[in-house]
Amino acid sequence: MLEDKFWHNYIDGQWVAGSAPPINVINPATGECLCQQAMANARDVDSAVIAAKKAHASGQLTNMRPVERARIVQAMGQYIAEHTEEIATVLTLEQGKPLWESRIEVSGCARFFEYYGNLAESLEGQSIPLGHDYMDFTILEPYGVTAHIIPWNFPFEMAARSIAPALATGNTCVVKTPELTPLSSAWLARAAEAAGLPGGVLNLICGHGTEAGNALCEHPDVNMIVFTGSVNTGMSVARAAANTVTPVILELGGKSAAIVHSDADLEAFETDLRYGIFFNAGQICSAMSRVIIHESLYEPFIEKAVKLARSISVRPGIEQQEDGPSMGAMVCEAQRDKAVAMVEKAILQGAKIATGGKALNIPGAYMEPTIIVDVRPGMEIAQEEVFGPVLTVMSFRHEAEAIELANSTQFGLVGGVFTRDLGCATRAARAVRCGQFFVNEWFAGGVETPFGGVGKSGYGREKGREALLNYVQTKNIAIRMSGITG
Repeated sequence: MLEDKFWHNYIDGQWVAGSAPPINVINPATGECLCQQAMANARDVDSAVIAAKKAHASGQLTNMRPVERARIVQAMGQYIAEHTEEIATVLTLEQGKPLWESRIEVSGCARFFEYYGNLAESLEGQSIPLGHDYMDFTILEPYGVTAHIIPWNFPFEMAARSIAPALATGNTCVVKTPELTPLSSAWLARAAEAAGLPGGVLNLICGHGTEAGNALCEHPDVNMIVFTGSVNTGMSVARAAANTVTPVILELGGKSAAIVHSDADLEAFETDLRYGIFFNAGQICSAMSRVIIHESLYEPFIEKAVKLARSISVRPGIEQQEDGPSMGAMVCEAQRDKAVAMVEKAILQGAKIATGGKALNIPGAYMEPTIIVDVRPGMEIAQEEVFGPVLTVMSFRHEAEAIELANSTQFGLVGGVFTRDLGCATRAARAVRCGQFFVNEWFAGGVETPFGGVGKSGYGREKGREALLNYVQTKNIAIRMSGITG
């Protein structure tokens, strides 16, 4: 289905093969091989970091006026927007999501470049009064070489989420693309070339985490790391970075809860439920993986949730052109089997399946949309991230009980509440431990709103103006005026 059967890495402005054996990229909708992807080892990582360091030292980005960098970053976004259909097609083939979802992801990628291009001119230092004999001020300087380790669930958009602010602030980038979904990232390099980004500023390598990922995190010339992925891998990244005292932004897992009060509009909530847990087959760190619902609505909600889950068409994403109750394959059979195994364990622990719970008996990495009930807080299914189309449902009687249930995991990425009572909503917003909180709309917000977690969901913030501060350091300059002549 893809004309190009071998896909290269991109280092120092050149498309290159890797030093490690290539891998097959599998279409999760069919189990068939799409193509081969070049793979990087530690030697390739070193080449990419050297290229990025050289590009930064040259001053090609830092010597530009911010508006010049802004125009390059914006032009990258424009190029991506102009190639939406071909990128979305490749993204669906490698990742499994419906084509209409892939188009949304490509649009989101372009938006990050537009947004951070617009903000490139907005970062400024400040003047600090120290008395008549001193002039004191601050400037914001880029870190230098930034490393970006990208997850497989949104490989195109999440790469842009960190690349765009890094470039806008004058950093250079080495990006490790995910082994399962490396192909769509090629358009980031093509966008950079089309926009006139100097060679070496953006480098893309695919490699195994145990080799290329470790080499990148441990490299002494990497000045800052952004990682999105699992908790265990994030902890490994943080440990490796600690050895070189390299700052890290970690966006890890979630087990996010939606609290639904007795006055909530269940009809409207169905839309939030569909997008919250079945978008991208539930493979979203901020998915609505738990619903904590008032006991008076428990039975009618289960009925509606089961009806919704059974209405979802599960089939190859490439066949799904338009937004609707549809779901594609999961990213691979191993990820699907992990989700199914967690459901089976939940049953052994006493939970019940209202619908779904099994792999579909067809070729490809498909799982039934799943609703699990009679869930107790201590069960694994209530504590650990499934990363699949699996919703757990619990009930509550009092507001304090709902808050306690929402905060009963070690994660804290997002949360939400559905109610007509403003007081109830604001109390929940303050009490639920998370980095982003939704009221009456799951996934409310956008590129402009800061995103990140607490607890095992990580630290640091991406998106919004806050993300720009990840990529700059404040330098203070103090001048004793009486020592100045001429």
